[in-house]
Amino acid sequence: MTKRLALAAMALPIPAISIPALSIPAMGSAPRAAQEAPPAAEPEILNNADPDSFQVYGLPGGAKPASIKDAKVQFGKAIRVETPGGGNAWSVGVNAPLQAGVRKGDKLLIAFYARVEKPAEGATTATIASAQLQLAAAPYTRLFGEGVTVGPEWKLYKVVGHADRDYAKGELAAALHINTARQTLDIGAMAVLDFGQKP
Repeated sequence: MTKRLALAAMALPIPAISIPALSIPAMGSAPRAAQEAPPAAEPEILNNADPDSFQVYGLPGGAKPASIKDAKVQFGKAIRVETPGGGNAWSVGVNAPLQAGVRKGDKLLIAFYARVEKPAEGATTATIASAQLQLAAAPYTRLFGEGVTVGPEWKLYKVVGHADRDYAKGELAAALHINTARQTLDIGAMAVLDFGQKP
């Protein structure tokens, strides 16, 4: 499976991206064309989903997140971000800029892997205040998003919405607002997929 298909698999049911197996029909069976439905079109991946490419801002002293390897998460890598807590949830965040434009009405999905490595004292989970699609520059207006609760095991989180207008390449970014407590989060691959004009 290519990396592109693997990223799509993060967000789609497997049958939607399965590739028909090559087989020779038995004698007397229906023609091959009648047996198979055409494969579903792949969604377009709009960003670099590699965690090492993400922009992390707001860490004390200009610190950078650690790059870690973990075979339990897709692609085997993630970034580890230690948040100080206090202040606004959006004062520390992880951004993944979009490398392509979108059209008004496009169905967009943010899919990302996350886990809490070290929760706040007395907690067993962590909160990402908002996983959202937003303007990539001030005023950073949110198109859509929602908060998620992250546990100690890797899990795939999904947030879906639609573009309210046309946006050019570079105008949008996926963003995670993570400064909800003094905690350590691991963020794995994050992909923004465009399904086109779908409800």
